[in-house]
Amino acid sequence: MSKELAFTSAWEMRNLIKQKKVSPVEITKIYFERINRLDSQLNSYLTLNEKEALESAHKAEKAVLSGEPLGKLHGIPIGVKDLEMTAGIRTTQGSLIYKDNIPTADTIVVERLRNAGAIILGKTNASEFGAVGFNENRLGDHCRNPWNTERTTGASSGGAGAAMAAGLCSLATGGDGGGSIRIPSSYCGLYGLKNTQGRIPVYSGIPGPQFPNFFAQSGPMSRSVRDSAIMLEVLAGYDSRDPASLRGPIPDYIGSLDKDIKGLRLGWTSDFGYTNSEPEVLETTSKAAKVFEDLGCSLDESKLKLEDPFYAWWTIYTNLVSTRNFDILEANKEKLTWYMKYVFESGVKSNVGNYIKALGERDIMISKFEDEFEKFDLLLSPTMPTTAFPVDNLPKSIAGKEVSPSPAFGFLPFTHPINTIGYTAATVPCGFSNDGMPIGLHIIGKRGADDIVMAASSAFEKAKPWTQHMPPVS
Repeated sequence: MSKELAFTSAWEMRNLIKQKKVSPVEITKIYFERINRLDSQLNSYLTLNEKEALESAHKAEKAVLSGEPLGKLHGIPIGVKDLEMTAGIRTTQGSLIYKDNIPTADTIVVERLRNAGAIILGKTNASEFGAVGFNENRLGDHCRNPWNTERTTGASSGGAGAAMAAGLCSLATGGDGGGSIRIPSSYCGLYGLKNTQGRIPVYSGIPGPQFPNFFAQSGPMSRSVRDSAIMLEVLAGYDSRDPASLRGPIPDYIGSLDKDIKGLRLGWTSDFGYTNSEPEVLETTSKAAKVFEDLGCSLDESKLKLEDPFYAWWTIYTNLVSTRNFDILEANKEKLTWYMKYVFESGVKSNVGNYIKALGERDIMISKFEDEFEKFDLLLSPTMPTTAFPVDNLPKSIAGKEVSPSPAFGFLPFTHPINTIGYTAATVPCGFSNDGMPIGLHIIGKRGADDIVMAASSAFEKAKPWTQHMPPVS
């Protein structure tokens, strides 16, 4: 019964709590029991918040019993990515520099989750400052995939991916600046959505002007599309602390889940015009794309052809990192991971000319995607070109083609372009490899089309349900 509850969807659990059939205290205790029993195999959490979580659960239970108004996530135990500042709870950002850091303020995301009644179980593992797509840092063992503990979870939201897949939380937050929600969601068999840039506000917790945020969006990672929709309705919306956050009405995410998608024009691309995928991944994702034809959509080949788009993303990203964090990173080089040193030094070596050129390449990329969205409502592709690879064994080639520009970044060719242009994209579980590892289908929408992406995701989930699958470590 405890396992059944642990894998109950957040929206169903919310109803059970409201109906007094399940206690927030009961479910919170179940998750901590499971974490204490299973997480030594996964290392999905960096910090547990058991005392505060149980106190919050008792308050949530009291509110239910006394008939108080309940938030959209009332009593729902969640994991929060360790890049989100949490007042009173250790936040390391995956770095030795901040291994003892206890913030005094919440990010907007955490603030909104608390206000909606969510219970924070702890802080999930992440790569250092979210810099790479594999979950390695210097705070302990690698985060490991519950489908095969010798394999990576992907990152930077790898802890969230492992915890969600293994039933160690009901919902989890991720953050996606180059694919960091979609990578671990694809590798761990979850639903993950990167919103239109600015839909969910970002705030460092430090008053005053904020550094620009071109790429990164916080968001939910979940076992079902509906669970993500509920969390998005909590997180989305303008906040004056982030002047770049989007104003205007928030899409009806929950309402979009039951929309008829018949007539949608879908374009399939196996390679974005420049990359390779493993044959097994291509076979599974192309077959999954054809499901939409059975759902009444048209499906045609996209002619999208990108020149290698990595350098535009890389140049802008490393410049922002090195500029914003120069003093602290320069003073603590000995504490950094090898990849964080690489990111920092790349940004320092760059110049204004490189940056301007990257912005120009970004504009060209936007134009090419816009050309495709003249013909299509959504684009489909593999989310990742591989399934989860062995820990400490980054792929040097994919389908016979050497990865570019390096093994550290060459295995995520489909995700970072979407961050560079600020569009929206989701990954939906669509099958398994012969050795039992999850494979994700990438559903891409233009700016503002988050609700259409979610409508298509929901329709696919109903046609090819995935929530019944549980990994060996669960």
